[in-house]
Amino acid sequence: MGRARSEGRRAEILRATLEVIAEKGYRGATLGAVAERVGLTQQGLLHHFPTKEALLVAVLAERDQWDALPSGAWRLDLLSSLVEYNAMRPGIVQTFSALLGESVTDAHPARDFFTRRYVAVRGDMASVLRGAYGERLPSGLTPERAAVLMVAVMDGLQYQWLLDPEAVDMADAFRDLLFLLEGAQAPAAET
Repeated sequence: MGRARSEGRRAEILRATLEVIAEKGYRGATLGAVAERVGLTQQGLLHHFPTKEALLVAVLAERDQWDALPSGAWRLDLLSSLVEYNAMRPGIVQTFSALLGESVTDAHPARDFFTRRYVAVRGDMASVLRGAYGERLPSGLTPERAAVLMVAVMDGLQYQWLLDPEAVDMADAFRDLLFLLEGAQAPAAET
């Protein structure tokens, strides 16, 4: 019972951390702000996560678990579903985007995480594209070259959507990208 309570508290801390980072960015998020949000002292928070960096790594790992599929299980249609799912959880997207943007600085504690993550995501995306198109896409690009662009589009869509959700529909824009990959004509935009 104590273990379940501790795991529940850790999950609550991770949710609060996501909210605080979404509001203030990683550098602006303090352990004190997270502790206050969950009704703990800072010392109580440190019992669960001994450093701010340990908390950040746990948040990033938790976020990736929500989107995880077994290696090789991704397909283009599942990517569309993931984009739609992300549109239903703006706080998660905002936290991820804030951390991603901050992580490009040299000393940011999430830099290594994102560097490793992008290597893996590009590999997964290349596998998805290879499964859908073989060794060459209709455009002639290899899956590896197109994977870089797919990942850039997916992350870029998140930033545009966060900044102007009324003008940018992530799911529709991603479906347009899939039409572009196919070389097919996209459906007429609604007016």
